[in-house]
Amino acid sequence: MTALFLVRNDDESFAGPAIADARAEFAQQGFDAMEELAIPGWRLLHAPYIQGGPVNFLQAGEDFIGFAGSFVFDGKIGKPALEAALKDLDPVAIDWSRVGGQFVMVVRKSGQTFLFTDWFGAFEIYHDADRRIFSTSLLAAVSCLPKLSFYPQGVYEHVFNVLPIGDDTVFNELKRLGPFEVVELGQDGAASHPIEKPMQEGFGSRDTGAHIEAQREALGRAVRPWVEHFGDRIFCALSGGLDSRLALALLREQNILPSVFCYGAEDECDVRVAREICAALGTEVDVLDKDVYREVALDAFPAQVERNFYDHDGLPNFGSIFDNGADYHARKKRHTDGALSVSGGCGEVFRNFFFLPDGRFTAADVARAFYARYSLGDVTETFDERAFLRGIEDKILAGLGREGDRGALPRAAVERIYPTVRCRSLFGHEISLEARQGAYLMPFLEQLVVAQALKLPLSMKNAGRFEAALLAAIDPELAAMPSCYGHDFSGPPGLRHRFSEWTTRRRPIALRHRSYAIQRRLGPMGDEHGGLETDAYLRRVIDLDYPIMRRFFRIGEIGDSAVMRRIANLEYLGQRLGSKLRG
Repeated sequence: MTALFLVRNDDESFAGPAIADARAEFAQQGFDAMEELAIPGWRLLHAPYIQGGPVNFLQAGEDFIGFAGSFVFDGKIGKPALEAALKDLDPVAIDWSRVGGQFVMVVRKSGQTFLFTDWFGAFEIYHDADRRIFSTSLLAAVSCLPKLSFYPQGVYEHVFNVLPIGDDTVFNELKRLGPFEVVELGQDGAASHPIEKPMQEGFGSRDTGAHIEAQREALGRAVRPWVEHFGDRIFCALSGGLDSRLALALLREQNILPSVFCYGAEDECDVRVAREICAALGTEVDVLDKDVYREVALDAFPAQVERNFYDHDGLPNFGSIFDNGADYHARKKRHTDGALSVSGGCGEVFRNFFFLPDGRFTAADVARAFYARYSLGDVTETFDERAFLRGIEDKILAGLGREGDRGALPRAAVERIYPTVRCRSLFGHEISLEARQGAYLMPFLEQLVVAQALKLPLSMKNAGRFEAALLAAIDPELAAMPSCYGHDFSGPPGLRHRFSEWTTRRRPIALRHRSYAIQRRLGPMGDEHGGLETDAYLRRVIDLDYPIMRRFFRIGEIGDSAVMRRIANLEYLGQRLGSKLRG
């Protein structure tokens, strides 16, 4: 199953309509083969991958096991993995060394039913405050709740930092299931079993060769089961950077040359480099310029936005529901005939992602240095800067399992913030949407890979030194090809690259706290994720007075098109909720 919805059946007046509403929402999102199963105390609705893929639901008598996302057990994929997991996996004492992938899983065995996520809680599953529903779709969860209200912290995190952090959503009434608990679904409701997921917080030796060999072993273990299952039915992105090239190298190491794709215009560096690499490898690259994928007439725009809204489950990364449909078209194409899609996402686990110098930092320092992407002139009195940053600090500490530890953290603990907090929020929605179509492999977010990467001394992580050396060890041919960094990856990073990172590391926290606001004073800002966002288009789908979002933002003061896109996305969502939206 790659769509999952659970509802308590203690009150049929709630459970019946909830199942019907969820089924309707999932149908809008492309699922047309939904099945329902009764469990003591609960009703389960589930569906397979939209475009096909490994078996992800298995029933054996009264026992069953199923997952949404991508799952590996003992190096097996599909039915063999489910058979082995149903036999050997203990939901309240999971041996994570045997488990891989990003998923949410439901297991019933020996008369008990359990629900849990992958190691990092990356795959999204939402629940209400009373835990009467669990849903892999935000819109399905929203559909069966009688009222909803926007949660200011979640709204501001979504707008300023792409998506809410930790277990929060943009609604007071909905949360995400976190990585540190297993939920038991019993006759009388949902009970939580806390689980610990310890991970080393100390750097290893400075022996680059030893780190390379250990990481090659971990990455090979992460990739090999998928290659054995899919063969050459694999799609892999390629750009002018390092992460996607390393992902391609991992496939080539397994003697697979996947179907390669790249996004952008022909004159962009990513496309030029991807074409040059593929020409040298003797293969084609499928290039899609999303901006010119198709034209959308003004009259057709409302229908396109509504389609995007369902295809992206309401609130996509970067608020991209106002595009021409290219993003969803590309996602479907990556899973043609049930193929596997491979991503280089989270590759920055091999690098100094926050660009902090060596030394101890508090979670509050990280919140101020990285998450303070706002201008106080954009927000209303609803925004409390101190409370906003404290909220992020608290969620960083929760992600590290260090609740309340407001003192300076060991530098190695700071490095854990990237995979456990940043990757979960930034890539979780992408993983969850992608895996609706088919299986999705993000090898750099595998627990064993991350654990090994966290041992890297900072000197190896700066300017991508170790990642480049790892690429060169795995695939020297790919490493020697040009990149968009101004140097290849067969040797040390270039002076320009090193200097750019050094200047960021040297900036004090207080200055980084205000960097975004300073940039805003210098002129308008934006990003590459834009769509058809002119007033002529937007007024066809939202009220440009922004009656809902005006509570949170001074609309006329905002000079960042990326921020405005996400605000418009929230306005569209709020207007669609109609009378359900309170406060």
